[in-house]
Amino acid sequence: MPRLPDGDPAPPSGELPPQALAGLGERPFGIYLHVPFCRVRCGYCDFNTYTLTELGPGAGTSSFVDTALAELDLARDVLGGSAPPVDTVFVGGGTPTMLPASDLVRAVDGIRERFGLADDVEVTTEANPDSVTPQSLRELADGGFTRVSLGMQSAVPHVLATLDRTHDPEGVGRAVRGARDAGLVTSVDLIYGTPGESIEDWCRSLAQAIALEPDHVSAYALVVEEGTKLAAQVRRGEVPRPDDDDEAAKYEIAEETLAAAGFAWYEVSNWTRTPAGRCRHNDGYWTGGDWWGVGPGAHSHVGGVRWWNVKHPRAYAGRLAERLSPAAGRETLTDEQLRDELVLLTVRVRDGLAVDALDEEGRRAVAGLVADGLVDGVAAVRDRRVVLTLRGRLLADTVVRRLLGVGS
Repeated sequence: MPRLPDGDPAPPSGELPPQALAGLGERPFGIYLHVPFCRVRCGYCDFNTYTLTELGPGAGTSSFVDTALAELDLARDVLGGSAPPVDTVFVGGGTPTMLPASDLVRAVDGIRERFGLADDVEVTTEANPDSVTPQSLRELADGGFTRVSLGMQSAVPHVLATLDRTHDPEGVGRAVRGARDAGLVTSVDLIYGTPGESIEDWCRSLAQAIALEPDHVSAYALVVEEGTKLAAQVRRGEVPRPDDDDEAAKYEIAEETLAAAGFAWYEVSNWTRTPAGRCRHNDGYWTGGDWWGVGPGAHSHVGGVRWWNVKHPRAYAGRLAERLSPAAGRETLTDEQLRDELVLLTVRVRDGLAVDALDEEGRRAVAGLVADGLVDGVAAVRDRRVVLTLRGRLLADTVVRRLLGVGS
């Protein structure tokens, strides 16, 4: 599990500098709620998650929403009258649907009561396929949720076993049907590059995902994160490290297969059938929006100030019980850091990055990137935007480094 950044001390009140609040409402504003509970910890995962046997009194599921509501009270006090209605809510984890649907709805009600929700608000929860039922999905939809993101990962049992996923592949279809029947926009999330996964396995997973007729598909390359069970297995030689060429081939297969089925990419790892299927909450991250992250280890960003909460649920609950901010540290981003992050994130989106947002060195780099087949030439010349080609998506980090002038 990665350690938090060092940063600067965060004030106990959570107060933000006036300049951070000055433009609030001019950018998308979202709430992220981190629910840190999992039935088991998957071997590849380095998120801030805990099984219930790891947690003692005061940090379990029964009191979690009350503690989150206390942080929302703090957020309301800090943001004050400057806070606009919330455009998007994203409940992630962990496995948020380890909480009863009624608790998740209560959290959304708490956001509505403190900030208001935009008329077209998007409210998403992540879920494992075996952690939802038609009844719970209907309760979520009736309570204001509009979208569910289901962790399918693979349709192949031996791949799921390597990832320590516990759900039956057949259960994904039941979960998608239940979500659709409840009127929820539905996404399925896939992982490619798992040790032992063949090209045929990956094609099978894609085919089964498409057959479910979701609105949205995410596909992420497996990354071996230090401190995870998978990293230890790789270090001991028990499983091979994911291969870059294999992952590139699987990404190309994903693009070809999903495009043929009517999905269009809108971010390097995300495809949707229609613009309405996009995850608007993630769009806010990629385009420099503001969000308040609620929950242990959650990160926030408002007006160029970023902060992060203490990680352990007991420490998080203890700070809020004392009416203190749970922030462990924060940083105020410089203009250069904000520009670099804009390039890093926005270049990954199909809408692309405005050439005029680059400094002089970055603008000069665009022609070379077009010549190398990494950036679309028509978009660069006609629209003055940096839009990645398929090859550019495979080498997005290289494109970013060249645009920022930090090497090829």
